[in-house]
Amino acid sequence: MSAVAPSDFTRAMAQVPSPVTIVTTTDGSGRRWGFTASSFSSLSLDPPLVLVCPAKSAGSHDTFVAAERFMINILSAEQAAIARHFARSGHDKFTTGDMVPCELDLPGLPGATARLACTAHAVLDGGDHSILVGRVEAVYVGDQEPLVYHNRTFTRPEAASPALAAAR
Repeated sequence: MSAVAPSDFTRAMAQVPSPVTIVTTTDGSGRRWGFTASSFSSLSLDPPLVLVCPAKSAGSHDTFVAAERFMINILSAEQAAIARHFARSGHDKFTTGDMVPCELDLPGLPGATARLACTAHAVLDGGDHSILVGRVEAVYVGDQEPLVYHNRTFTRPEAASPALAAAR
């Protein structure tokens, strides 16, 4: 069986619109950590579980794998610059002052579309990523339009056409 070329897989996955999140935590010494992720999904309603997948090569990977709690900030359409800032490595991501203590006292974005404060439920192997499964302990839901990552760019979801809206 032949393997799929990584470039083909990446090109295909770029066609799948994904939510943009910033995942945050605080380690035992009080240092804040964060990364941008589009590999995020709900997993279970009972119990309420979500998953997010940090790259094993990321500098924050070991901190998140060991974290007892983490926050998933689902970004609003106006937060693309923050997503880019947290996607870069090699700098203090919290210098801009965008994050404040939120649910479970975890670093959160006040302007996020939603925030999910989680306790660690499981860590699974996912190839070159780990799969962090979090049990949702607290939720904030705003009314902002979400930020979406599609075809290697940040965008807003398109409004539903009248025909689609009527079908609901």
